[in-house]
Amino acid sequence: MSIPVAAEKLFTLGPLPVTNSVLTGWIVVGLFTVVGAMVSRKRSQVPKGLQNAAEALIEGMLSFMDQVTHDRARSRRFLPIVGALFPFILVSNWMGLLPGMGTIGLWGMVHGEKELITLFRPATSDLNMTLAMSILAVVSSHVLGIMTIGFFKYWNKFIQIGSVWKAVAKIGKVPAGKYAIDLFAALVEFMVGLIELISEAAKMLSLSLRLFGNIFAGEVLIHVLSSLIAFAMPVPFMFLEVIVGIVQALVFSMLTLVYLTIATDKPHGDEGHGNERSPAEAHA
Repeated sequence: MSIPVAAEKLFTLGPLPVTNSVLTGWIVVGLFTVVGAMVSRKRSQVPKGLQNAAEALIEGMLSFMDQVTHDRARSRRFLPIVGALFPFILVSNWMGLLPGMGTIGLWGMVHGEKELITLFRPATSDLNMTLAMSILAVVSSHVLGIMTIGFFKYWNKFIQIGSVWKAVAKIGKVPAGKYAIDLFAALVEFMVGLIELISEAAKMLSLSLRLFGNIFAGEVLIHVLSSLIAFAMPVPFMFLEVIVGIVQALVFSMLTLVYLTIATDKPHGDEGHGNERSPAEAHA
């Protein structure tokens, strides 16, 4: 039995196909929903038990995010996004180490051959899932940036039409030499902005491919070792995958936090910022 790169379809809900990675993602979401319901049902002024653990986790995440944002208000604002991505990615990464993952399934015909179609597959080992989370992270940073700074100021970070317009408006008002220099600088800034737009697409690709590549490679490694020597040999590599799962969840969430923080920083030159670098840019 091999591990296909693409997730395998189990059934359809109307026009939408449901793959084994989507099913596993639903299980993870259902797990967090149950835990959230249990925490919120028995809330008290003096936390204990599960509520105490949840509050300690949230406070720890906020303190960690403060090191990037340097602003508790912004950390609280970004918590619903970063605080949802990190545990989802972490648990999804570890799901592949549970017994039955990749072995429980139904026999079916795939490309004319009889193969085992597994019922469960880690959600983060599906490129569709990692790409969807990457798009969510990058698009959320732009939406929050526009809401914080304003549409025109935020858009001017990328395509500085205002600089070109100001340079053109100086025709006849300044010496030709200075006008040419200003226009050239404005055009250079405009082209750099176009490159920045390309870099935004590159962010989505890098986030998704990094997470998918590491988790899928781990799945293949454990599968190959288990097929060669079923006992003892895969155990050290499974412990390694536990560490990889933590690191990849942390990297994805941290980069998302950096994108959110940079997007909500005011452009250089605005009042109160000058030429100072933002905390997120310094951290990055």
